[in-house]
Amino acid sequence: MKLILLGAPGAGKGSQATKIANKYGIAHISTGDALRANIKNGTELGKYAKSFIDKGQLVPDEVVVGIVADRIKEDDCKNGFLLDGFPRTIAQAEALAKLTDVDYVINIDVNFDLVTARIAGRRMCACGESYHVSTYDSDVCAKCGSPLYQRADDKEETVKERLSVYEKQTAPLVDYYRATGKLIDVDGNKTIDEVFAIIVGILDGNR
Repeated sequence: MKLILLGAPGAGKGSQATKIANKYGIAHISTGDALRANIKNGTELGKYAKSFIDKGQLVPDEVVVGIVADRIKEDDCKNGFLLDGFPRTIAQAEALAKLTDVDYVINIDVNFDLVTARIAGRRMCACGESYHVSTYDSDVCAKCGSPLYQRADDKEETVKERLSVYEKQTAPLVDYYRATGKLIDVDGNKTIDEVFAIIVGILDGNR
């Protein structure tokens, strides 16, 4: 089974990707992780990508596509894979189509106001614990007593900007894949377990 996972920042893609990959025994490919691995291992693609990152520039499509092309050839992808964070643009989707066919594209559809509240309410601790203001009413960590903080990426204005970029750049992929007949829309406003149950029901029903 070859899958793509789409969804706005905060839609819960990471949680669903892990659960899907574990259930179906397929590789979870996070392009961010694959990119960092190439940089750490000093591959040619990694060195080239780092030259852009060091300048604060976006890594070009051909580099990201090259990294994905190498990754899906690895042994753990023999039974299939789930792409998380790729493709991000129509150009990347067209490049992927030349590399391999995918079976389904799962689009986790969420309400942007809900996502903003979900992300902006997160609070972190230096020890690694995380909380949400909707369920935890304290400024210090229950585990170690250290003060909690809000990551810069989680600030409301930053979240709204990230959602705006997603809508302009990545949301057109939904229409692109809908036209192929491979798109599966899932209500991401539900709980993690509810969303997972819906995804499994659809995938198992179509196998």
